[in-house]
Amino acid sequence: MKTWPVYLLHKTAEILEKVAQKKGAVKTLVYDSKFQNIKQLFALVCETQKYSSVLQEIINSTKLLKETKLRIHLAKVLVYDLLIGHGVKCGGTWKTMMMKHRSRLQAALARIKVKRKVSRNQDLLPSSFQQTHDVIPRYVRVNTLKTTLEDVIDYLKREGFSYQGTACRLEDLSHLSGKRFLCDLHLQDLLVFSAKTAFHNHFLYKAGHIILQDKASCLPAFLLNPQVGSHVIDACAAPGNKTSHLAAMIKNKGKLFAFDLDAKRLSTMSTLLLRAGVTCHQLANQDFLKVDPQSSEYKEVEYILLDPSCSGSGMVCLRDEVSELQDEGRLQALATFQLRCLNHTLQFPRVQRVVYSTCSIHSQENEEVVSACLQQNPAFRLVHLLPNWPERGHEPFTECLRASTAKTRTHGFFVAMLERRPPQTDEENLLVITTLPSGGEEKQDTHQSGPSDEEQENTETANKQPTNPVSKKKRRNRKKHKKQEF
Repeated sequence: MKTWPVYLLHKTAEILEKVAQKKGAVKTLVYDSKFQNIKQLFALVCETQKYSSVLQEIINSTKLLKETKLRIHLAKVLVYDLLIGHGVKCGGTWKTMMMKHRSRLQAALARIKVKRKVSRNQDLLPSSFQQTHDVIPRYVRVNTLKTTLEDVIDYLKREGFSYQGTACRLEDLSHLSGKRFLCDLHLQDLLVFSAKTAFHNHFLYKAGHIILQDKASCLPAFLLNPQVGSHVIDACAAPGNKTSHLAAMIKNKGKLFAFDLDAKRLSTMSTLLLRAGVTCHQLANQDFLKVDPQSSEYKEVEYILLDPSCSGSGMVCLRDEVSELQDEGRLQALATFQLRCLNHTLQFPRVQRVVYSTCSIHSQENEEVVSACLQQNPAFRLVHLLPNWPERGHEPFTECLRASTAKTRTHGFFVAMLERRPPQTDEENLLVITTLPSGGEEKQDTHQSGPSDEEQENTETANKQPTNPVSKKKRRNRKKHKKQEF
């Protein structure tokens, strides 16, 4: 059995400690760790985090910290490894230490199960996890740069999978089991499998024919929908799944500019894009906020995808009693950064559409950022996305999308699309705004032939001037003549 590298255990404990100290989001900390196997690290962090309260109870009841002198977060990783993971996968002195205490730790776990009247480890999870356990299916995006949806379906059917056709409703995605799978009802290149279906070692995955990507994460590129041959920017690109999706949308034609500030993440991303067959990209180890929108290099950019750093609060694995980033100060700092990035995207002279997305559930990072941006950029407006999508942005931003485990069978997500307003026509320009004394506004159609204010004033003045006496006499004579006729 393959053992965990010592560095993986240390790095997992380090990230869990930073999470507890509210020093960052799990997703951000994992990708900033420069660990070689990001997916392995992310999985171990998330699983240990999910069982955090149970592990704490076991450690306290056995006095493990006093016996071993371990730090709490490393102890949690090791106990998870021993009791809930796939056995003791650490080696050396740590394995010897944990095997010494295995009986007491196993007994403590058994007592907790008896006390709570459950038989499975997963039933010990907090209620938020139990409600979402296995609800999120395994989503697989077909990489159309290398294959087709039909070819992938045929390949899987030959392996014994059972294709059930296209889903008709979201509930269909929650009732998959075994080797049954569906085509998603919203995204045509997305296949849906049972949550427990594993593809990390599958040929199609290793060859780059399929991408393991949550459905909500597929929405930004799908909704941006850049035209084939267009110029596109992925502003905060790592880890690269959305970048490869954009490349597939434009069929590797045109240009795809991708930016990320971290050189290590960019290197990992380059490997992913190579495997996915992406050739139209231009990677830059650069802060997107320092990119000059007026540069001739980006003069034809019409589409921008912005998925900036966020709290990661929509990720299911982060929902625990010690979930980070409830701190208003940190949320505000993130929102300020996100607004700067969104404003920056709108400075590119030919940009027509910008998709803004986060994996956050907080309004501060979502609707409030969009609201502030629209106020500062009146030349842009919101696009109403997927009218039949079941979860909308918070009022009044119902044009935007939200995603959640309960309503959309995905991780928590937010998507908004800003579109440049079309130029006004000559007829629209004839509508002028007149400010009333009360502070209100009325629209005046200058097509009307009524007199101007100045003309009206001149007319009234003329009416007040003395009339010609001769004219008066003639009018009196006419009136007298009319009376005689009667």
